[in-house]
Amino acid sequence: MSSSSSSSPSPPPVVAGRREWIGLAVLCLPALLASLELTVTNLALPAIGEDLAASGTQLLWIVDVYAFLLAGSLITMGVLGDRIGRRRLLLIGAAAYGVFSALAAFAPDAGSLIVARALMGVAGATLMPSTLSLATSMFPDPRQRTRAIGVIVAGVSAGTAIGPLVGGWLLERLWWGSVFLTAVPFMALLLIAGPPLLPEHRDTTARRFDPVSAVLSLATVLPVVHGLKQIAADGPAATSVATIAAGLALGVVFARRQRASADPFVDLRLFADRTLSTATGTLALGIFVLWGSNYAIAQYLQLVHGMSPLEAGLWTAPSAVGVIAGSTLAPGLARRFRPFTVIAAGLAVSAAGYLVLTRTQGTDGIAVLVSGAVVVSAGLGPMMALATDLVVGSAPPHRAGAAAAISSTAPQLGGALGIALLGSVITAVYRAGLPPEAVPEAARDTLGSAVAVAAGLPPGPGAVLLGTARAAFVDGFHVTAAIGAALMAGLVLLIVTLPAGDVGRPEGRPTRVRR
Repeated sequence: MSSSSSSSPSPPPVVAGRREWIGLAVLCLPALLASLELTVTNLALPAIGEDLAASGTQLLWIVDVYAFLLAGSLITMGVLGDRIGRRRLLLIGAAAYGVFSALAAFAPDAGSLIVARALMGVAGATLMPSTLSLATSMFPDPRQRTRAIGVIVAGVSAGTAIGPLVGGWLLERLWWGSVFLTAVPFMALLLIAGPPLLPEHRDTTARRFDPVSAVLSLATVLPVVHGLKQIAADGPAATSVATIAAGLALGVVFARRQRASADPFVDLRLFADRTLSTATGTLALGIFVLWGSNYAIAQYLQLVHGMSPLEAGLWTAPSAVGVIAGSTLAPGLARRFRPFTVIAAGLAVSAAGYLVLTRTQGTDGIAVLVSGAVVVSAGLGPMMALATDLVVGSAPPHRAGAAAAISSTAPQLGGALGIALLGSVITAVYRAGLPPEAVPEAARDTLGSAVAVAAGLPPGPGAVLLGTARAAFVDGFHVTAAIGAALMAGLVLLIVTLPAGDVGRPEGRPTRVRR
């Protein structure tokens, strides 16, 4: 009898029912808000500067302090969710985010708004790790989990698509604080619908929370992200490089502490899994190129085509639709082919999109720019959905929160690096392409500075300067698009040469066992 019991087959995977799929719709609320918030904040900056008499530095901090603390707190929040419960952390974070958003909406001065935005960043770091880890727990069947992650990624992209519309409509009719109040109904609905629809999951074997590791993780990510943003804004400098080096040094201290711990804050042995490490690297490099190119496209639309931020945001909305299409189609393809095969095919499509972007021609051909951006985004959509799914699905269930935090932090670091490095390439090509005798020194820094100088010149010389500067910027844009195509092609070659047995396989059809 014992022999028969030991050889009995393992139970089939539990298949999600109606409650889980309705719960997934609830999880899409914080996913959509995550990208919507950044879009509407950027649109509101001019009104904030005028109403609060904010300086240029204060306006930068209103945006950056949120991004810094969000990126720096992701690992801590993912680990905390594993320990106290992922639903509990999500609901606590949602309540805090709603309160801090209201504080931001009614901030009486720029300093108060910066503080409120910092608190929003910390609260916002609870949302995506909790969302992804809960989706992993709610959909234990791999096939359904892949589809659920694809829906969440599509929700993030939907926020990017509707952000300019929502922000523009609010700013035309109400005051700048209304863009922050958009978070309140989202979070209220999450707090109402979450408890009955989202099950609680946590690691019952975890020991005490390690505050030293939490501080080290924050101290590692913050300097790196800050240094990369400084390079993107001002070019490489000793202070920005030293800041990044300090963060990396603290990262070494963090890693050594994890290896020496019996119950590590982040189990670095997770990266020994070939699927998880490959997916994490693919996610970071893919977002490296995407954010770098999106940064360049935003500048192209505003400074070459002369669009307002709202107009530029509307023209970038089709790219978000491309990500939605790619991320929602990918799970179906992953049932027939290896996930990394689907990812590689998408990256090849993205490489073709970057080649299209090398054909843009100054102020002409907006259709070429937008269509190239859509192709790039559609090709990267499968990578964003499937690589995220592979990361969270490769980790043990009790480490789902930490894995979700890894899958959220990798794009933040990769994206910041992409903006810094690819932005620096554009700047270098731009400066090299300006004839010294024909361009004033004040216009040689960036295209934005050239636009400002040209506005103060007579129409004839101003038009000549503007044409020369824009042509130099377009040359830099073409170089970064070619780099994007090369990186995507290189990543495709790397993925297709991986042994088939080492990474994710196509998902089979699950046995239908209802909860």
